[in-house]
Amino acid sequence: MKYFHEKIEAKWQQYWAKNQTFAASNNPDKPKYYVLDMFPYPSGAGLHVGHPLGYIASDIVARFKRHKGFNVLHPQGYDSFGLPAEQYAIQTGQHPEKTTRENIARYREQLDKIGFSFDWSREVRTSNADYYKWTQWIFIQLFNSYYCKVDQKAYDINDLIRIFETEGNQMVNLVCDDGVEKFSASEWNSFSKEQQQKILLKYRLTYLAETEVNWCPALGTVLANDEIVNGVSERGGHPVIRKKMTQWSMRISAYAERLLQGLETIDWSESIKESQRNWIGKSVGASVSFNLLPITDNREPSTIDVFTTRPDTIFGVTFITLAPEHELVSVITTPEQKAAVNAYVEATAKRSERERMADVKTISGVFTGAYVEHPFTKEPIPVWIGDYVLAGYGTGAVMAVPCGDERDYAFANHFKGQQGMPVIKNIFNQDISKEAFTAKDGFKLVNSDILNGLDYKQGTEKIVYSLEKIGHGNGKTNYRLRDAVFSRQRYWGEPFPVYYVNGLPQMIDSKHLPIILPEVEKYLPTEDGQPPLGNATNWAWDTKELRVVSCELIDNKTIFPLELNTMPGWAGSSWYWMRYMDAQNDAEFASNDALKYWESVDLYIGGSEHATGHLLYSRFWNKFLKDRGYAPTEEPFKKLINQGMILGMSAFVYRSEDSKKLYSKGLIAGEKVHPIHVDLAVINDITNELDIEAFKKHPLYSDYKDAEFLLENGKHIVGREVEKMSKSKYNVVNPDDICSDYGADTLRLYEMFLGPLEQAKPWNTAGITGVSGFLKKLWRLYFDDTTGLNITEEEPTSEMYKSLHKTIKKVTEDIENFSFNTSVSQFMICVNELATLKCHHRKILEPLAIIISPYAPHIAEELWSQLGHEGSISTVAFPICEEKYLVESEKEYPVSFNGKMRFTIKLSLDLTVPQIQEIVLADERTIKQLDGRTPNKIIIVPGKVINLVG
Repeated sequence: MKYFHEKIEAKWQQYWAKNQTFAASNNPDKPKYYVLDMFPYPSGAGLHVGHPLGYIASDIVARFKRHKGFNVLHPQGYDSFGLPAEQYAIQTGQHPEKTTRENIARYREQLDKIGFSFDWSREVRTSNADYYKWTQWIFIQLFNSYYCKVDQKAYDINDLIRIFETEGNQMVNLVCDDGVEKFSASEWNSFSKEQQQKILLKYRLTYLAETEVNWCPALGTVLANDEIVNGVSERGGHPVIRKKMTQWSMRISAYAERLLQGLETIDWSESIKESQRNWIGKSVGASVSFNLLPITDNREPSTIDVFTTRPDTIFGVTFITLAPEHELVSVITTPEQKAAVNAYVEATAKRSERERMADVKTISGVFTGAYVEHPFTKEPIPVWIGDYVLAGYGTGAVMAVPCGDERDYAFANHFKGQQGMPVIKNIFNQDISKEAFTAKDGFKLVNSDILNGLDYKQGTEKIVYSLEKIGHGNGKTNYRLRDAVFSRQRYWGEPFPVYYVNGLPQMIDSKHLPIILPEVEKYLPTEDGQPPLGNATNWAWDTKELRVVSCELIDNKTIFPLELNTMPGWAGSSWYWMRYMDAQNDAEFASNDALKYWESVDLYIGGSEHATGHLLYSRFWNKFLKDRGYAPTEEPFKKLINQGMILGMSAFVYRSEDSKKLYSKGLIAGEKVHPIHVDLAVINDITNELDIEAFKKHPLYSDYKDAEFLLENGKHIVGREVEKMSKSKYNVVNPDDICSDYGADTLRLYEMFLGPLEQAKPWNTAGITGVSGFLKKLWRLYFDDTTGLNITEEEPTSEMYKSLHKTIKKVTEDIENFSFNTSVSQFMICVNELATLKCHHRKILEPLAIIISPYAPHIAEELWSQLGHEGSISTVAFPICEEKYLVESEKEYPVSFNGKMRFTIKLSLDLTVPQIQEIVLADERTIKQLDGRTPNKIIIVPGKVINLVG
């Protein structure tokens, strides 16, 4: 009976689907284990062999935990709102929903072929109204919440209204917008409803504000920082500029400290934790106010506030630098400097914040013509603008101390001698003639008035006290983390449950959700620049009928305009793991019982590229929902593993730079050639030989129909190079082809065999034949090609037990330590050992089928069934390693004569030294070596060596 993977895999995939084998129940009688893969976006390209890597790893763990008696939740769904589907809709006119639905069908087909044990009964799609209903509901909860700094917790906004009604805001310590004026309870109660709403917006956890955003004109939308690469949009490579727009924002900054502290409680890689720490960017220092010197006698003086981590260096301030987009730039710039400043501001707007932060080599800036007054010396200090200062970090202004900061030092020297750039002030008893002195120790302050003779710690304490005393500053902790812009000028996203009365946002009552995304004729912004939802004809809220109605009925009395922006791509993925806990619940996003049982994700697997996007937003939303009593835990993901990338093996032909000659790889030495990516479809992936006729007929290479192909030994050999697997490099390997040619179990084992899960590794189809051969060898332990099942009920030998239990131990430890590649190696060793031992014993082969089941589930199911068992192998108890089988009973001793090993002898470890000596001396090989001589000394170390001397 031969191994036919096609029939076996189709059979068991149908069985699993029909019997709902992997459907999890919310069963409190069993211990739970929740394993989750990062939400996939269903792209039109489908999966390549790199995509399933993390899914295979999580599936191995899920299957292993079922064998171990856990109630396993291993769901799957789709992050199905996204820009690619919308761009395709703009190009073709096809509704994004149709594109997304077709892409999901393709993804599902591919995923099913690989044999994942997903609980498809809990599938969610973020673009389905029954899902985004609850995303809208969470948005409403955020809008109706504020954050208390004292308790470090979010509360219902109605609690805050009651505080304002009885106490005003003079004694509260809350997260809010800058510059909120103080008011008493009587003043609050005298405010109009409209005034009260405007004030509450300054405290809400989601709010409207004019914000500097990344605007992409070509895409017609705002982009998040993580959607921009090298100053252009990640999608399409379009230019991005900085622009002020009124946007919805989320006060993630309120949770900055908790996001930092929470990292200490979760089992994530240190590199991901460090990425989040750097993104949150906690700094301890002081806020300092510098009074602006009036340019004319009639202008009222104002102040520039800066945040600094080195307040001890305040007497070294040589100039102030503002972010080019700082609101004061246009106010303080003198007429003489206006043209230069405006040009610089315009140029800076074309660069993203990430680009500006990353560019540490370029030095640029412009003097505004304005000056501030030093709070202690009263000296005038010039004010510059420079793109290395960001408006969103701190106050958007820095006090530049060139003697103590490398960037300020370079800036001051670059503009040395120009108008507005004074000589660098040195406040350290150190030499700064060649570089700034940046250390926080090993110095005493000089030229620093009241700080002379002090060190960093003493100077900081004294200056903060002095600043507070004269009313020019105070000690402060700052965070780089800024509030997250939550609006997108797109069609294909979650609609906001918001309408506007006199320009102020009003939430639609939760009982009327979902607010369904409307149909539109065009997916582009309107002619007057409104977002795509401005094209909708029915997009107004009737406050009497409590439903969406025609825009023509808007009267701003009972019928009002709805929000035209949609939510960002990260909205639906910021809470989806909780929906999986109770996916069919229509009454709430998940029941308390389900949330209490599943709690949080035990194992989360996905890419490290989400470190400062999805993984941060998810933690924020989880903490917020915990505050409001909806989430059971502070953190969503207990353990996170970032899988590495499977790299493609690109193929190249080499075109002569001055002709249409195409050189074989071995002929390019000394030639001027240009490499051209070749589609893997026209090469032999194992021999690397180019199919010249297929290459000529391929539509991508029509220009080379008449090319001259220079061969080596009658063949054209392509070059190979490891690169990221990508359609643009024509190096994508389709998992469907691997499943068809070799089987899903072979694909699963091979991807794990490539190397450690977290590391990048190249794909090589040539290597897959070894894994395919291993499965056939495993099959032959159970079956004879002609007679069928070949199983004996005899008692196995100790060597057979030893091989099995060694494998049980190794595989158990490897799965628990996520070292999947070494398990595959151990399977191969075990099968080779059992084949050598001619093992066909049921007591060995039954447990072997179970332990290989997490890795190669189809063949394991078939073996289990052929061994006479009913039902699925998936919940059969995992074998336990019995150490007694691993205890060595014999030792193969090296027998040496005068230190030179001559032969080996296998002896029982129970023998005493005299017994060993007696056996060795009686051995024919010893007698031959001694040749009648008597050894002077016999050295025997039990379990190690035997040496006869003399």
